[in-house]
Amino acid sequence: MTITPPILEHLATLQVQVAAPLEVGATPVGQRRVISLLGGTVEGPQLKGRILPGGADFQSIRSATFTDIHARYVIETDAGERIYVENTGIRVASPEDTAALMRGEAVAGDRVYFRTIPRFETAAPAWLWLNERLFVGTGVRLPDRVELNFYVIT
Repeated sequence: MTITPPILEHLATLQVQVAAPLEVGATPVGQRRVISLLGGTVEGPQLKGRILPGGADFQSIRSATFTDIHARYVIETDAGERIYVENTGIRVASPEDTAALMRGEAVAGDRVYFRTIPRFETAAPAWLWLNERLFVGTGVRLPDRVELNFYVIT
């Protein structure tokens, strides 16, 4: 019996507009910050729509190099169907690049390891398959937005 290795198929690219971070402070799990998601676009071969305002990214900067990412938001497809997204991951960079990101400065994407695991929930019949698949994502943080590429693991 042969076990087939996974294949990644591009689902969509997300451009997520973000607000300035709300700093909570140094907590037992790191420097806690909450970043409101203002909206954005979803464009891809399998999914198109927009990101609705009202989501947030709940970050914990655990060290000078390591950040936990935990974002929750809703995608509305071009047909008006809604898809809940819970996207967890990590961002790892040098202490200098992490400090620059925290100041809201741009850092080249190839200098930052930014990977996520998005999970989707929906009741929309056309998108029920999203509930039953695993996905991975790559990202880059820019001063006013986050760019993400999501891939379905087939």
